[in-house]
Amino acid sequence: MTTDANAPWLIVGLGNPGPEYAMNRHNVGFMVADLLAERIGGKFKRAGKAQAQVIEGRIGPPGPANRRVILAKPMSYMNLSGGPVTALRDFYKVPTANIVAVHDELDIDYGVLRLKLGGGDNGHNGLKSMTKAMGADYHRVRFGIGRPPGRMQVADFVLKDFASAERKELDYFVDRAADAVECLVIEGLERAQGTYNS
Repeated sequence: MTTDANAPWLIVGLGNPGPEYAMNRHNVGFMVADLLAERIGGKFKRAGKAQAQVIEGRIGPPGPANRRVILAKPMSYMNLSGGPVTALRDFYKVPTANIVAVHDELDIDYGVLRLKLGGGDNGHNGLKSMTKAMGADYHRVRFGIGRPPGRMQVADFVLKDFASAERKELDYFVDRAADAVECLVIEGLERAQGTYNS
C-alpha cells in the first residue's frame, strides 16, 4: 500500500490515563510514545477537541527520509481509543495506512516485537475500538507481554505492573520498540519487519 510521501504519520501509543495505570503491562504503548517524545524533544499537550495528548515533530535524517509525525496518547481509556484516534486522523489529514498503533500483545513472549499492517484485534480492546472506528488497515507494533500465569484472568494480568524481573529489561525493550517505530516510518514495513520481527 503506497501513500503520499509527504503525508504525516500518526503514531498512537495505546494505554490508560492516570498514574495508577502508568506501569501496567497494558500501558506499554504509552511508554514507547513517551520515549519517542523524548527523542523528538517535545512535551505532550492536550489536543484541541480530540481526547488525546499530542506532540508534533519530525523523525529521520534530514532529506527525503525525514518524516512529519504526530505522536498521540488517547486519554479516553483503552476501550474507547478509536474516537480520539479518528479525530486526530481527520484533523491532521493522515491516511489510515500512515497510522501506527503501539500496543501490548498477549500471544507473544515478553519483549518480543511483531510489526504488521492490518489484521484482527486478538481481543485487544484498544485495537477493537480503533478498527471499529476506521477499519483495520493501519500498522501495528505489537509488544509481547506473554500470557498470564496459572489461572489469572487476562484483564487482571494486563492491568498489573510489569513484574520486577521484567522491569530489569523493560527499558531496553521499550527502546527497541521505539527504534522499530522509527524504522517503520522512515524505511517502510518490510525493512522494519526484517530487522525487528525477531
